[in-house]
Amino acid sequence: MQQVAALPFVPTGNAIDVLLITSRRRKRWILPKGWPAKNLSLPESAAKEASEEAGVLGPVQTETVGSYDYSKNVKPGYPVPCRVFIYPLLVMQHTLAWREQSERAFKWLSLSDAADHVDDEGVSQVLEDLAATDGECLHDFVSEAMATADASTPA
Repeated sequence: MQQVAALPFVPTGNAIDVLLITSRRRKRWILPKGWPAKNLSLPESAAKEASEEAGVLGPVQTETVGSYDYSKNVKPGYPVPCRVFIYPLLVMQHTLAWREQSERAFKWLSLSDAADHVDDEGVSQVLEDLAATDGECLHDFVSEAMATADASTPA
């Protein structure tokens, strides 16, 4: 099975901060993730999850920064192997109220601190890999997103 996750982030000078949320039941630190939505691309589905679970909005990158595998228990005793594709989302707005606000906590952390906080080893590895390059590909996406925004703004 295939799932999508958003990596909500903001540039902070030369660094990158990412947003983690808690899972609903066990309160583990995770990225917003879920099943792909019908009639949406995988990146758009990841952005939808970020909006619903964390209240963040912004452009989403069409390429992943990584993926990981885990076993999702859909019913007690019924594990389903899943591959999760992670799409960066440049946070332009963090809304004051969102769908799952009362069910989750959130926190902003540096890439390396986030890698230490997440519960899933696969997510941790992706964050560690990004931290090793100081989030270079995320900085590149910020530049692309801003150039696109500037080009679409009337003079």
